[in-house]
Amino acid sequence: AQEPGLLPALFREAGELGVFAVDVPEALGGLGASKTTAMLVAEKIGQGGSFAPAVLVQTGIGGLPIVYFGTDEQRARWVDGIVSGAVATAYALTEAGSGSDALGARTTARFDAERGVYLLSGSKQFITNAGFADLFIVFAKVDGTQFTAFVVERGAPGFTIGAEEHKLGLKGSSTCALSFDETPVPAANVLGEIGKGHKIAFNVLNIGRLKLSPAVLGGAKISLATGTRYALERKQFGKAIAEFPLIRQKLAAACSRIYCQETMVYRTAHDVDRRLESAREGGGDVCAAIVAALREFSVECSINKVYGSEAIDLVSDEMLQVHGGYGYVSEYPAERHYR
Repeated sequence: AQEPGLLPALFREAGELGVFAVDVPEALGGLGASKTTAMLVAEKIGQGGSFAPAVLVQTGIGGLPIVYFGTDEQRARWVDGIVSGAVATAYALTEAGSGSDALGARTTARFDAERGVYLLSGSKQFITNAGFADLFIVFAKVDGTQFTAFVVERGAPGFTIGAEEHKLGLKGSSTCALSFDETPVPAANVLGEIGKGHKIAFNVLNIGRLKLSPAVLGGAKISLATGTRYALERKQFGKAIAEFPLIRQKLAAACSRIYCQETMVYRTAHDVDRRLESAREGGGDVCAAIVAALREFSVECSINKVYGSEAIDLVSDEMLQVHGGYGYVSEYPAERHYR
């Protein structure tokens, strides 16, 4: 229903419960949990409908760039707030003319030596959490050529956040456009190296894809559960519709997709964890080891994302059909799952 203030309030509660600490190394104030544990958490969060994107951004593409690629000073400044939920994050890569073609971005940055700041100009769109985020990971080309990541703080001069987008689904999730008009960003807010923003953009997208997969798995599971319950309760011709071959076929199709997706998700998480165990035995930077492991399994992350998003589409569609006409009525959960 998009009740004002509800999403940020739930977001802060999630922080208090420790949800945002799962993927953060212990040395930085997090739980340092395994990726398998992180997947289990993401699966449960995925059952929360439009609340899920807010958490997935904070524990993935919005918060982890600073955790994995930030300087000691940047981590000291922001990570505690990210872990507690006091500082909400967003990831600003997509533009009107560039989505998957990330390096085609047109937002620019030029260095003002006198002030010691980069001046950002351009726009972003479809930015999740934008309506309430405090920090934005923004990608721009320095001097029009060097793709670079910046940490932009809410309220910076010349930085405007647009109105909430009206969407087909995920209506409770915040999605806005951003615009920058000579927005000054301190040189200390450059994330990583000038011209090396692609390393941050692509590597954090790996973790985003990895965690989206169990999230949609969780959504598919709850959709199947409600569809099965309805099929057992709904009577036609003197018996539960769950006994009809066509309904049983729909339930079986959903089960098989979920089984495959669950197997893929936790196989990949186990492979990443095994890779991390080997890296830890050799010592070194934990964050660098995590990035390397995710890069090694980037293809699996992409496969899981595609299969999982298509599986939840099939499951939610079939479960709406199991509900018949009631699936179109918002009193029943199938309508929400479908959106």
